[in-house]
Amino acid sequence: MANESSKPSNNKQSIDNLKTSGFERRLSIAKTSLNIGRRWAGNSVSGMFLDKKTRTARNQVFMEAQANYVAEELGKLKGSVVKIGQMLSLYGEHVLPPEITRALQTLNNDTATLTWPRIEQTLQRILGDKLNELEIDPVPIGTASLAQVHRATVIATGEQVVLKVQYPGVADAIDSDLALFKRLLKVSNIVPQTRSLDTWFEEIRDLLHNEVDYKVEAATTERFYDRLLDDSRYIVPKINRTYSSKRLLCMSYEPGVSVVSEALSSLPHERRNAIGQAAIEIMMQEIFVWGEMQTDPNFGNYLVRISDDDDYSNGEIDKLILLDFGAIRQFDNTLLTIAHGLLRAGYYHDRKAMTIAMTGYDFFDSMNDKVCNDVASLFLLATEPFSNPETNPAIPINCLDDQQRYIWAGSKLHSRLSATASRAMQSFEFNLPPKEFMFISRKFIGAYTFLTVIDAHTDSNTLVKPFL
Repeated sequence: MANESSKPSNNKQSIDNLKTSGFERRLSIAKTSLNIGRRWAGNSVSGMFLDKKTRTARNQVFMEAQANYVAEELGKLKGSVVKIGQMLSLYGEHVLPPEITRALQTLNNDTATLTWPRIEQTLQRILGDKLNELEIDPVPIGTASLAQVHRATVIATGEQVVLKVQYPGVADAIDSDLALFKRLLKVSNIVPQTRSLDTWFEEIRDLLHNEVDYKVEAATTERFYDRLLDDSRYIVPKINRTYSSKRLLCMSYEPGVSVVSEALSSLPHERRNAIGQAAIEIMMQEIFVWGEMQTDPNFGNYLVRISDDDDYSNGEIDKLILLDFGAIRQFDNTLLTIAHGLLRAGYYHDRKAMTIAMTGYDFFDSMNDKVCNDVASLFLLATEPFSNPETNPAIPINCLDDQQRYIWAGSKLHSRLSATASRAMQSFEFNLPPKEFMFISRKFIGAYTFLTVIDAHTDSNTLVKPFL
């Protein structure tokens, strides 16, 4: 959730009310499903007399249009149905047509805003008389599927804060949204209805119920605040408990620039390297030290506070601002032990050690030798940026600078991983990988993208050696 220094453009669509009642949401999904069915039928009939090549090309265009239509309709509902679509895109490359995956990935935070009178009414109900203690900007500085953020001032102290206001009714709609989404998938016939998918939906249900409880998020934010208080590379907002509750989160306003801003991309390269190193190191800490990870890699959850040149010359460094601790996932010791083994094997680029590290987890233990070998190849490639250049001759020469640091932007790692993953996944017959690995995988992909966008070079020895 953004906590930015600039306001969104005023041309963003604004809505007076959310469809939060079960009837309204069922009606919207039913209309979407009906329209999908009609379009599929019409496309099938009209394509009967086309040759195979023309029909395939037309079907691809049709699928793209259908996928975008579904995403657009889901985006209007906001709430957990959008979040479910975002989370489903985690598995997209493994079980969905690429057109569907791309469409679901458009379900981002740039959604319609709820009008100020409706938000003010919600704040009045939550805060009562305490609302008079705040001066609130009615124009939101950030929006998402479950909430929107408004900047405010505590009148008595002048403290600058932001209020993360949960949309009314979204918490109560989670279970029905999950049922509606599963029904939509069944009608559209785009995802195999497997037991693995049912298990994944149960996981999403738990995560969403946890994410809408802002008392939990407040405690998590405070935990990360304390952990990083003495590390000058990071800023975590400070929670203001006076104005926080289960459906409202108040925290310090932390201005910064976005990851894709021109101000960041124009920084000297070594400064961007330092920001990139900090971004990947925090992820390593989450997995290997704290055993809990912020699993949402959305760029809106990160800002950078750039030091001006004079302050930088005097030792004031650029800082990474970490936002939104709602999507936290804890990992058990068994998984962490396996993750340590995979990291160690990747660092030394040791295929035998990688295969051994994969044992002890049902998903890996059930593989035949060929699949196991394919997955080991995938993990060896995924850990390329964390491997020791002296022991990994497979690193392409253009991926290392003169200091043997990994060059993310030149690596084309994501496309190489996608190609290798596609080959490995062909043997799984749509059995989804464990959800824990998918969340970690998604976070790594987000980190890869972050480091590629800012063109960072990182040192694998600094990253990995503390955790070996």
